[in-house]
Amino acid sequence: MSLRKINFSFLLLSLSVTAFAQQGHNIKLTLKPYKKEQVYLGYYYGKLKAVSDSTILDENSRGEFKGKEKLPPGIYFVVSPKKEILFEVLIDSEQNFSISADTVDLMHNITFTGSADNKLFQSYTNFAAKDGKAIADLQKDLGNAKTKSDSTQIIDKIRSLDQEIQDYRNDVQKKYPASLLAGLFTAMKEPVVPPADKQPGGKYDTAFAYHYFKSHYWDGVSFTDDKLVRTPIFEPKLEKYYRDLVPHDADSINKEVDWMLLYARVNKELFKYLLVHFVQKYVNPEYMGEDAVFVHLFEKFINTGEADFFTEKYRKFINDRAYSLMANLIGQPAPNLIMVDTSDKASPLYNVNAKFIVICFWDPTCSHCKEEVPKLDSIYEAKWKQEGVKMYGVMVDGGRANWTRFIQDHNLRDWYHVYETKEHHDAEEAAGKPGYKQLYDVYQTPTLFLLDKDKRIIAKKLTYQQFDKIITLKLNNTKSS
Repeated sequence: MSLRKINFSFLLLSLSVTAFAQQGHNIKLTLKPYKKEQVYLGYYYGKLKAVSDSTILDENSRGEFKGKEKLPPGIYFVVSPKKEILFEVLIDSEQNFSISADTVDLMHNITFTGSADNKLFQSYTNFAAKDGKAIADLQKDLGNAKTKSDSTQIIDKIRSLDQEIQDYRNDVQKKYPASLLAGLFTAMKEPVVPPADKQPGGKYDTAFAYHYFKSHYWDGVSFTDDKLVRTPIFEPKLEKYYRDLVPHDADSINKEVDWMLLYARVNKELFKYLLVHFVQKYVNPEYMGEDAVFVHLFEKFINTGEADFFTEKYRKFINDRAYSLMANLIGQPAPNLIMVDTSDKASPLYNVNAKFIVICFWDPTCSHCKEEVPKLDSIYEAKWKQEGVKMYGVMVDGGRANWTRFIQDHNLRDWYHVYETKEHHDAEEAAGKPGYKQLYDVYQTPTLFLLDKDKRIIAKKLTYQQFDKIITLKLNNTKSS
């Protein structure tokens, strides 16, 4: 929120934003010392930064950002000819005002005329910058503190300054509750868990603290208003919620994304932002199994026609990914693999019987496969074989000669080594059936899947070390039950 000058990758994005009104915007700018140069008015869109308008300054360093339509509310910023953010501007309902600034000292040489929002914002940023600098200096002193008493005193001072900033925000919210700045402060605020003596039983309760914090996390934030999307505040808050407060299983996440998207339906821009954010987050998720969230989004919101803002190219990508992932979700039966072995004898996946089956899609000419497949075989020979694991290795590419030579050179015994014949591939394609690469979402090698005795997918696309931990855990659970 403080004034700042930073380099950034300047994106000339064509993000569609609904016209806010028809009265237009006219923001007059004097920006010294620039003359006869182009400057820009940009805005935040989640983590992205995009251009909204531009102007060429005259010989008196004057220009104006002007248009027939009002700008959607949010935090905007003025950008120099060098593509640097110089300072931020609040834009809400009042969009006819003036800015005068000198880049020699933006902290003291910037004036807003005709914009109560920005005068309020400027007062806050100046106050926060002063206290922020004092806190930074104290934090340096803390690192050099020689005694526990010195550290305690410094920490107390830091807390006092933090409280001053919070008190300032609270005062703005109290005096100007309808202002954009007050709304931003509300979004920035995190719940304060009641002290231990106010919790059930009069003592600290971890479960109570978690549920209290989570249930109050979005207090005051409207999922029917898209203002926060055009700020640098909303996306980090959203990411923290799903990272730290929502359990990392598909069912829990689906419930959360559903209520957010259902609330946001009344505001197309916010709905669009959230849906795209969730799609991008879960199409290639950080945690195994969360791709089921992407499939859920596809089935409930995208394939039902609610994502009419997707481009044709993006829609094709989403469709292809969804249909690939539907076939190999965690807990689902693995698609059968109709393959033949090195002697061209039929060796389909479902003919293999074992406590666990590790499917390895690999290519003997792939440098990563050359390194990882022998390691995979080592742990199989040393440990997994005795634990009832069988290996089903699928040659994806690389040629038959390279394949059989690699198997022989590295003594990959006791694997089911298989590949798909051209005849089978052509027949499946002619019948309009998806191939195994789509069914197993194999777009790189090696790709590993772990199946149970019923051919259900337990894990996928992890390292063999992670597979080893899962197998050990499953075996221990079986012994203890």
